[in-house]
Amino acid sequence: MALSSTVDEGGRAYRPAVVNDQIAAADFERLATLVTRHTGIKLPPAKQLMIEGRLRKRMRACNQPNLYAYCRFLFDQGGLESEITHLIDVVTTNKTDFFREPDHLHYMENRMVDALLAQSRSRPQLKVWSAASSNGAEAWSIAMVLEDIARKRRNFSYAILGTDISTVVLEQARRAVYPVEAMEPVPTDKRQRYVMESRDPELRGEVRIVPELRQRARFDRMNLMDTQYPYDRDVDIIFLRNVLIYFEKADQEAVVARLVGHLRRGGYLVVGHSESMVVVEKNVRQVGPTVFQKS
Repeated sequence: MALSSTVDEGGRAYRPAVVNDQIAAADFERLATLVTRHTGIKLPPAKQLMIEGRLRKRMRACNQPNLYAYCRFLFDQGGLESEITHLIDVVTTNKTDFFREPDHLHYMENRMVDALLAQSRSRPQLKVWSAASSNGAEAWSIAMVLEDIARKRRNFSYAILGTDISTVVLEQARRAVYPVEAMEPVPTDKRQRYVMESRDPELRGEVRIVPELRQRARFDRMNLMDTQYPYDRDVDIIFLRNVLIYFEKADQEAVVARLVGHLRRGGYLVVGHSESMVVVEKNVRQVGPTVFQKS
């Protein structure tokens, strides 16, 4: 933040009005350290302008006149305790799309499901975990693919868990309501089966995932940086795509190790197409492009 250095007519130093509503370098460093400690996500100085834009909404919500005052509220006036969840919501990147990186979904449909079902004699329930679920687009894409298979084969059921650190995106995931244009990547046949359009003229720009899929999924708030995850240890497939790239190497390895611990033997870990070199866990082997299987 740019402040003019000046004195009043009596020669006393004082702090004038803010010239540019920016975050001071020292405050940005404190914010970046805080976010990394809580979430593992790195905030390099190059992201300062983006973070400033996002924080102005929280600044106004806290009745602070500028970003300097907002930082004082956080760090010097005890506001961090009540604001930390909102702060993380604002700074967390949540870029996702329906049927993003569709090769993974094709691999699940054509390889994973058959291999997993072959390991079970009874009618199993496949457990799939979207471990950085964002607004639910990934989880619902998975659900559409699995529901198609289940309708044809009728020899298994499935349950989907979505977790994310951001409460805002989790709320949208639970509602399963999206702008109609978000469905453009969804194959036409699946869109016809699993996406509902509103009959209310005022809601024509929105669609919702059908109840049959909504009852198969649940969404919880969870921090990948936690040392333990409160979930089953016999998960069949874990999707962890396009989040590890934001972590330091040590955190990447720790997160992967914890998640692999929740896979059953023969289960699969799927990471983003730019993240294959991140997975160095000894208990998995690569079986496809950025697809790993627990041995």
